[in-house]
Amino acid sequence: MTILPPWIVLDPLLQQWLVEDIGRGDRSTQGLELTQSGQAYWMAKEGGIVAGLTVAARVFQLLDSQVVYTPLVAEGERVEQGQRIAEMRGPLTSLLMGERVALNLAMRLSGIATATRRYLDVIADLPTKLVDTRKTTPGLRLLEKYATQIGGAINHRMGLDDSVMVKDNHIVAAGGIAEAVKRIRKSIPYPLTIEVETSSFQEIQAAITAKADIIMLDNMTLEEMTQAVQFIRRQNPDIRIEASGNITFDNLRLVAKTGVDYISSSAPITRSPWLDLSMKLIF
Repeated sequence: MTILPPWIVLDPLLQQWLVEDIGRGDRSTQGLELTQSGQAYWMAKEGGIVAGLTVAARVFQLLDSQVVYTPLVAEGERVEQGQRIAEMRGPLTSLLMGERVALNLAMRLSGIATATRRYLDVIADLPTKLVDTRKTTPGLRLLEKYATQIGGAINHRMGLDDSVMVKDNHIVAAGGIAEAVKRIRKSIPYPLTIEVETSSFQEIQAAITAKADIIMLDNMTLEEMTQAVQFIRRQNPDIRIEASGNITFDNLRLVAKTGVDYISSSAPITRSPWLDLSMKLIF
């Protein structure tokens, strides 16, 4: 189930983005000295997966409680070009002033959800799960990771405090996998898991011996991954296996067929175009 962070967490971010856009005042809209209320609708200018309409509604509510924003499609629903996806009514000044921030967020999140669904569809019939990464836009992580969930992926750790990932530089700094895991295990609270990034069979064996919960196969060839999965399963079938590095849309299914439990990719977030949406006033 996809969970949107509560408003007590998101509201400060949304307010900050409204302040950034409005600044000392909306010269265009306020200069019109509008006093009447009106209606508007949002339209998809291209097909895709919609995400962020609930957030867009909140943007308008924070700006003006008189604005009523009504989504016409559900989060995660596929829409077609030209389809109306939301309607709103309220003071024209507020509709115009909140337009850009609300649209920007929905366009960004819908683009991520669309790209994620495209990746997910490639492996939908396989047991391997698609997960995102921490390669997110500063300030937008909560919402970008929400969008990957809407697209059907699973969130990897949200931040450095979520779980332990012993990466190559940690291994170098500690002097090896065994020492790194030993030191970290002394300080982490229950029930955090420990994941170890590996790029060779020697490192895989060290991670197994250190009793890692998850082993990441980083930047391995398909042949190496297949052999690594079989090796780990023989040694300890309870260890979960993640593939990462050089994951592309073209090789995604082949990686999944190696038998890994998870494939992590930053592409649905870092390489996704925005889904083109627009707002039109109704008179």
